[in-house]
Amino acid sequence: MPIQILMPALSPTMSEGNLTKWLKREGDEVRAGEVIAEIETEKATMELEAADDGKLGRILVADGTEGVKVNRVIALLLEDGETESDLAEAVKGIEAPEAKASEAEAPAKEAKAPVKPAAGKPAAPPAQPVAAQAAPAVSAPAAQTARQAARAVGRPRPALSVVPPAPALAPAAAPAGRVPASPLARRMARDAGVDLTLIKGTGPRGRIVKADVEAALAGGGVSAVPGGGGILAGAGATFAPAAPTVVPHTAMRKVIARRMAESMNTAPHFYVTVDCDIDELLKIRKELKQMGEDYTVSVNDFLIRAAALALLKVPEANTAWSDEGVIQYDAADVAVAVAFDGGLITPIVRAADKKGVAVISREMKDLAARARGNKLAPEEYQGGTFTLSNLGMFGVREFTAIINPPQACILAVGAGEQRPVVIDGDLAIATMMSATLSCDHRVVDGVIGARFMAAFKTLIEHPVRLVL
Repeated sequence: MPIQILMPALSPTMSEGNLTKWLKREGDEVRAGEVIAEIETEKATMELEAADDGKLGRILVADGTEGVKVNRVIALLLEDGETESDLAEAVKGIEAPEAKASEAEAPAKEAKAPVKPAAGKPAAPPAQPVAAQAAPAVSAPAAQTARQAARAVGRPRPALSVVPPAPALAPAAAPAGRVPASPLARRMARDAGVDLTLIKGTGPRGRIVKADVEAALAGGGVSAVPGGGGILAGAGATFAPAAPTVVPHTAMRKVIARRMAESMNTAPHFYVTVDCDIDELLKIRKELKQMGEDYTVSVNDFLIRAAALALLKVPEANTAWSDEGVIQYDAADVAVAVAFDGGLITPIVRAADKKGVAVISREMKDLAARARGNKLAPEEYQGGTFTLSNLGMFGVREFTAIINPPQACILAVGAGEQRPVVIDGDLAIATMMSATLSCDHRVVDGVIGARFMAAFKTLIEHPVRLVL
């Protein structure tokens, strides 16, 4: 029998994912270890590798399908010597349980029992369409038997009444039953007001996919669903004002929205801000750069190291809230916010307190590059104890960040800029950087937040301690 390719569980918490793109097509030869598809999880897009050699016989879940449950069969792989008949039998075996489940869920309203007439009065016939009034009725059991027989040979199942052929049908009449379409295509059509029954699907077994809806919208040859969007049929039709574009949420954006709302709704935030003089840090950074490419580090690398050492000095800030008690972390695993098109992810520098600035720099360059390419493994962005978010490179002077649960703190760092300062009673110019700590007040009190920021400020203003 053909080998079933299942939707994989790419992380311990994954229950479903989006099948972003097939890299192989039906009929293509596949080798074990070869990447055949891309799967979008909550935090990243991962590659799906084939476990066996063979030929990709049938794709059962099309590109762009969202919410595919873990362990669902998404494709079939033919081994040497297997034929199309083997493939058809395997597909039938997969679809049979689904058909059986659909049949079990058939609503009883298809065959309501007739109302018993009152004594002495003839029963009034139920209201029917004109075309159906002259049709002989078919009992519910007989109709069900007929539907099962029709399904077995692939014909459309009959309705509960036999209707003689009508002379003509309205051009826009929708076919009976649910139009096969991917969830993404169905949502795009709903948002645009497009009638799915007028779109020809190019996916497996005529399934309508994202590309079909986009092609229909670009061609203008689709009609609007009543009460839907502003797409009108017919030459010379008057178009309604353009509606705003609705970009479907990615799995990552949904997770970000859920976690940030959870953080703001459950963790009472308070903020502590300090201004740090970074002139000495910039001087040491310049000296390191002159030592060679291996010592070229960023200000952000110093910040990661300083945050980790400050956590050692104030371990009460390296904590998390739980209903059972305060979780105290032993390691300073600093998560660093990295933005890219469509989302935000926080790769982690593990045990940053035990690594030099140059090592942190090399590690962060690798993590950031793979984060922007959706190539991080789950363990590389899950489980940090503290988060750093730096918007200084965008010219942001100061901001506050939302805590990344279940952590208790996140440090928001702005740009270094020259400001007038008073030093020993004299006015001077110094390069100052504002940093704001967001704290979960259930775990971290004001004094703890202030102590952490004092330790962080001391390390930043005496950066030789960061390179020892």
